[in-house]
Amino acid sequence: MPLIRISLRVGKPAAYRAALSEGVYAALRASFDVPEDDRFVLIHEHAADAFAYGATYLGVARSDDLVIVQITCNDTRNRAQKRALYRRIVDNLTDDPGLRPEDVFINLVEVKAENWSFGNGLAQYADRA
Repeated sequence: MPLIRISLRVGKPAAYRAALSEGVYAALRASFDVPEDDRFVLIHEHAADAFAYGATYLGVARSDDLVIVQITCNDTRNRAQKRALYRRIVDNLTDDPGLRPEDVFINLVEVKAENWSFGNGLAQYADRA
């Protein structure tokens, strides 16, 4: 836990994508106490015609550099931890790879611990209880 999905428009270099992955993972480690090596990141690149977004929804001026970060995680964090995570992700991604804060969209999907299998057909988190 967690599963990180990062979506962006096609065309950024490998170092840019690596910075996205590292920035989100580091924020999770700091804000959600995610253990080392608990890193599962999928990066999805989309052509312009397959990446639609509200350019000014809720008064946020987004650009074509928009990055959408979706994190599936256990439903164990409180509101303060979530706010800290959002802030840390934005801080990390504005530092490297240089995104504008307006271009970082974050969505958490919270699930029960029993909804994970990390391999071998086992429900590792559910089996701990």
